[in-house]
Amino acid sequence: MKFRDIFILAITNPILLLRKFLNRIKYVYLFHIKKDFSKTDPTGWWRDKGDETLRLNYPSLNSNSIVFDLGGYEGDFAYKINNMYDCTVYLFEPHPLFYKKCVTRFKENPKVIPFNIGLSDEDGIFELSDSKDGSSFLHKKIGSGSSIKCQVREFFKVMEELKVSHIHLIKLNIEGSEYQLLEHMAKNNMLHIVDDYQIQFHNFIDGAVERRDFIVNSLSESHHRTWCYLFFWENWEINSIR
Repeated sequence: MKFRDIFILAITNPILLLRKFLNRIKYVYLFHIKKDFSKTDPTGWWRDKGDETLRLNYPSLNSNSIVFDLGGYEGDFAYKINNMYDCTVYLFEPHPLFYKKCVTRFKENPKVIPFNIGLSDEDGIFELSDSKDGSSFLHKKIGSGSSIKCQVREFFKVMEELKVSHIHLIKLNIEGSEYQLLEHMAKNNMLHIVDDYQIQFHNFIDGAVERRDFIVNSLSESHHRTWCYLFFWENWEINSIR
């Protein structure tokens, strides 16, 4: 909050101001001291306008670049990144409704190519929780609500079929499945095939902190972190990209 807003709130509603202050102290204690990542605080992300700036700031991309958009949803990120850099975007969206929206949205754009699959560590058919942009293979809502059977494909098989050997940017917002995929890449010593990783790690997965630590340590061997809003969005850039 800006000083002016604090001043006004102190006059008009001091109880609310005190509550906000105490909540902030509680968050700092739990998140930074106790390392309790069960909740995230996106305040900094919104303040820095991350969706409009950081997530689109890849000056090394150009018309020859390949981008993988995992968790394409309705295609907003694919549209923006393609519009800015004229790169080719392979968009992977396993939910049939959102996939169809992407097909319609990009039918006149040959450089954004939607696929009705997810990417993971193996081929298979999985139950996808049906919760709009929070749809997930792993979310605990599965079994307690509606779900859809969707296809996932093993990551490296799909790359081979697409004749893609190197990815300039991969965006992962796949509601928990990022752990399986990135662990799979790390264990096969293949993290280096991507220049930039834009990752949303999710904290509702069992062992999320430890699994993220393993992935981060693996990425650190070939990449460096350029920005991080913990358990919200972070980016890893390959060491030799500049």
